[in-house]
Amino acid sequence: MKKEVCSVAFIKAVFAEFLATLIFVFLGLGSALGWQPAGPTVLQISLAFGLAIGTLAQALGPVSGGHINPAITLALLVGNQISLLRAVFYVVAQLVGAIAGAGILYGLAPANARGHLAVNKLNNNTTPGQAMAVELILTFQLALCIFSSTDSRRTSPVGSPALSIGLSVTLGHLVGIYFTGCSMNPARSFGPAVVMNLFSSEHWVFWVGPIVGAALAAILYFYLLFPHSLSLRERVAVVKGTHEPEEDWEEQREEQKKTMELTAH
Repeated sequence: MKKEVCSVAFIKAVFAEFLATLIFVFLGLGSALGWQPAGPTVLQISLAFGLAIGTLAQALGPVSGGHINPAITLALLVGNQISLLRAVFYVVAQLVGAIAGAGILYGLAPANARGHLAVNKLNNNTTPGQAMAVELILTFQLALCIFSSTDSRRTSPVGSPALSIGLSVTLGHLVGIYFTGCSMNPARSFGPAVVMNLFSSEHWVFWVGPIVGAALAAILYFYLLFPHSLSLRERVAVVKGTHEPEEDWEEQREEQKKTMELTAH
């Protein structure tokens, strides 16, 4: 675990999550401000969030996995795909990045357009229970799309994972905006709420709904539909950050073999 945290790759990954979430929140919220004379449309906001996540997943995904969402990070932890320590660092980086992105937008946006900085709230007489169910379903489909499109075990053509994920986010917003303004991402809701100091009594909806939805998707995908053939010891090692996949061992053996051959000569 200590070895994982002290590596340069780990530090780069945490910074990538911070930077990606900062940019995502800035771009997404920026599209939803009350620009005059005509405010943004649902299609415009949906496309902005989808294009932002797709672009950032493509750009920074190779560095950190491109989670950009605490719900996805925690779901991958539930699915035994990342270590506990990495999950904690990622979530903290995402939340700080969201606050930074919302803060930068607050400082740059004109006062007449800024409004409440697109803080998530319940719309159209939606109850908290209904809102949580909607957020759960929307994040469930997003998480399933992410897990499937980025699964290295798949042999069938998957196209562009970044494009698929971006379209999934767009789809969620096309529906969710009418209910909750559409979160699907606790960091997206947390950032502007902190900057505006505007935490409603329903703010919990934007944490519970996405996290439960993504966690259920992880259980379905990684344990029921496409389970990994890992022993209990290996699963514990993944959580601790000490697990080395078999392909890594193969690479190490090849490197050791080459080293021995060079030494012999």
